Amino acid sequence: MARELTGLTPTATTNDKAIATATRTGKVWHATTWPTPLDRNGAITALTLAELTLTHGEDDPCVIDLREELTRG
Repeated sequence: MARELTGLTPTATTNDKAIATATRTGKVWHATTWPTPLDRNGAITALTLAELTLTHGEDDPCVIDLREELTRG
């Protein structure tokens, strides 16, 4: 698993395949794995959440905490 956080489209990958990306539109970011606009930190959190969900599952305490953090904004 890896996260490429430079450039205009941060990407989370596994086995050289993108599992989530984020793109900036104006002042907000949109992650492919999150339904609402985010700030840059939120977009990075969404990429991390995608990785953790894939490796640890939906019921992992860290996954639950990160999901709640993103929901709070």
